[in-house]
Amino acid sequence: MIVFPMAGQSLRFQNAGYKKPKFMLELGGKSVLHHVVEGFSALFQSEEFMFIFQNDPKIRSFVMGECERLGLPDPLTAGLDQPTRGQAETVFLGLERTSTGDAEPLTIFNVDTLRPGFCYPATFDLMLIDGYLEVFKGSGDGWSFVRPRAGDGGRVAETAEKNPISDLCCTGLYHFRSAKLFAEAFRAACDDPGWQLVNGEYYVAPLYNRLIADGADIRYHLIGENEVEFCGTPAQYEQLQRRQETDDA
Repeated sequence: MIVFPMAGQSLRFQNAGYKKPKFMLELGGKSVLHHVVEGFSALFQSEEFMFIFQNDPKIRSFVMGECERLGLPDPLTAGLDQPTRGQAETVFLGLERTSTGDAEPLTIFNVDTLRPGFCYPATFDLMLIDGYLEVFKGSGDGWSFVRPRAGDGGRVAETAEKNPISDLCCTGLYHFRSAKLFAEAFRAACDDPGWQLVNGEYYVAPLYNRLIADGADIRYHLIGENEVEFCGTPAQYEQLQRRQETDDA
């Protein structure tokens, strides 16, 4: 299952004067959401897709309309009545609302990231590992990060949020062997009085640390920086707009 959590309030865009959620904004004649989901078109017939958003009829109608235009059959939707404490909680509540089976493989992807031509890695067998994060080599501190396990190519030793423990920055794609594994890690984080929220939120990447501590096999998959584009901030979105206008000129 591919899950797109999109229940955030887009506060940075609101503060910049935008009147629509970022996933509704136009980019080259299509919505941001259209571009994001289109990147996974190779999986439309083989994977189930879920969209989790604030319980608003206009947003539901927009999402269903974009899915129809893309030819994505029968997507699952989950409308949430209250703001959540971050992406991890959004996904957890969405899984509960849709009664997703415990054994269902789970791939989470940011709705403000463009990943054209996505396919699962061929460097490891998803059936034999417990999860993986997709990464690129970058800089700055605004990402989720992966620290590789020394001497064990491809395995993750640690993850961090907004703390650059390496130059491996996450694209926003997080895979778990099962919905149950994700849910157990999230519940454990909620029950841990020492768990450190980041900016008051439960992010997905830190949940892997609990699994790693329990001996789980968590991998990372490195892609080129040119294989992914970001529009999670007004500056990133506007840069993509300008690039699109240049390409169309």
